[in-house]
Amino acid sequence: MVSSSSPSNNKVAVVTGSSSGIGYETALTLARNSFLTYATMRSLNKSENVKSIAAKENLPIRITQLDVTDSVSINNAVQAILSETGRIDVLVNNAGYVLDGAFEDLSMDEIKAQYETNVFGLIRTTQAVLPAMRKQKSGTIVNISSIAGRIGYPGGSAYISTKFAVEGLSESMAYELEPFGIKVIIIEPGVIRTNIFNSVVVAKKSQDPNSPYAQIKQKVASSFERMMKNASSPEIVAKVVLEAVTNENPDLRYLAGKDAKTWLDAKRNMSDKDFYKMMKQNMM
Repeated sequence: MVSSSSPSNNKVAVVTGSSSGIGYETALTLARNSFLTYATMRSLNKSENVKSIAAKENLPIRITQLDVTDSVSINNAVQAILSETGRIDVLVNNAGYVLDGAFEDLSMDEIKAQYETNVFGLIRTTQAVLPAMRKQKSGTIVNISSIAGRIGYPGGSAYISTKFAVEGLSESMAYELEPFGIKVIIIEPGVIRTNIFNSVVVAKKSQDPNSPYAQIKQKVASSFERMMKNASSPEIVAKVVLEAVTNENPDLRYLAGKDAKTWLDAKRNMSDKDFYKMMKQNMM
C-alpha cells in the first residue's frame, strides 16, 4: 500500500480495476479533487504507474489489492479501508473485461468467467460496502456500464449481456438504496481508447478460422478498428464520474464519449428494424 498525506475530512473513494484505463484515470481524477482514493487492483504488480504519479503529485492515493472474483479479497480490502478511515463515500465499480466471440462459439465456462468479473464481481463489492454506507446514511455507487448496456452488436453477446445486467441491477438498486441516503449512478462510455480492446479475451472456438462466424468476426473487428481512430480518451470518462459524484442531485445515467450520444440518439429515434439495418451496415 502506498499512501500520501491527506486531510482527515476527505471523502473516501474506492475504485476497482485501477491499474489501467478508465479505473486508472478515475482514481487519479478523484485524488486530484481531494478524494482520499483507494486505487484497487487484482495484481499489485501493475501498480507502478499509479504509485509513480501519486508520489510525483503528492496525491491522496492508497494502493490496495482487491480481486472482484474473490470474496475474501474483497472483504479484506473493505475491512482494511474501513479500519483506516471509518467510512466509504464512493465506490466506483470499474473492473471488467471483454469476451469476444459469436454466441454459438462461446463455451459455458467462458461465459461464466465473463459474468464472474463483470456482474458478480460488481455485486460482491457493492454488497461489501453497503452496510457501512447504510450506517453512515450516505454514499454513492458508480457502476461503469457501457453504451453496450443499451445497444447490442454482433460478436459481443457475452460482454453486452453483462452490461445489460448491470443496467437493470443498477436501476433496481437505486430504488432500494435511496431511503438510506445512497445514490446509484450508471456511466455509459462509448468507444474509449484504453487497453481493454488490447486485452480482449477471444473465445477459443472463435479463434478457429473455420468457425462459421469467422467472416462476421473479421468484419466487426475491422469496424472497431475504424471506430478506435476516433475513440475518446479515458480521461473523459473520469471527468464524467467526477461530475456525477460531486453533484448533490445526480442523474441515474451519464453518457461518456463522443459516439455514445450519437448511438443512443439513433436507437431512440429509429424503429428497431431501421436501427438493425443501420447496425448491419456499420458493423458487418
